[in-house]
Amino acid sequence: MNPEVDMFLSKAKKWREEMFLLREIVLDCKLNEQIKWMHPCYTYQNNNIVLIHGFKDYCALLFFKGVLITDKAGLLIQQTENVQDRRQMRFTSLDDIVKLKTLIKDYVKEAIKIEQSGVKVAFKNTAEFNRPEEFEKLLQTDKEIELAFNSLTPGRQRGYLLYFSAAKQPKTRESRIEKYIPKILAGKGLDD
Repeated sequence: MNPEVDMFLSKAKKWREEMFLLREIVLDCKLNEQIKWMHPCYTYQNNNIVLIHGFKDYCALLFFKGVLITDKAGLLIQQTENVQDRRQMRFTSLDDIVKLKTLIKDYVKEAIKIEQSGVKVAFKNTAEFNRPEEFEKLLQTDKEIELAFNSLTPGRQRGYLLYFSAAKQPKTRESRIEKYIPKILAGKGLDD
């Protein structure tokens, strides 16, 4: 048990009991406990397996390679359409966790086996991501921006494509693209 996690859980205003029980279940699977991304994170040989986090309407276990878990009980949820590897198991009450205790352990143990096997998640190639029409036109007409964008790391390219595509209105997409042209030209990512 990590004292930092003790402190995190003791300060939790919501889902405290639920997170304490999830912690107990996960620790029973012989994982190492630490704080990462300001939440309790459980690792196997320094590889992330599962994270406990709370939201307004639920608390959850986030499985880092959740897409690879055999979800026989249908408990895993893809948070958004753009999340490729992670899956959440959500809970809205302590009773939910108590009823599913054995299944939760089974899922955690499978996640550990997946990590032990060395299997990697096959991520979509950057070329498979949607390119908004407005951005595609800009790349076709401005070779400097096209070169700068193509020189970015795949992760930075995906970040921009996801952000630009998320806007529903063409005007908003155009505004976002215009705002980030200087960063693209500077070789920086969306959050750099």
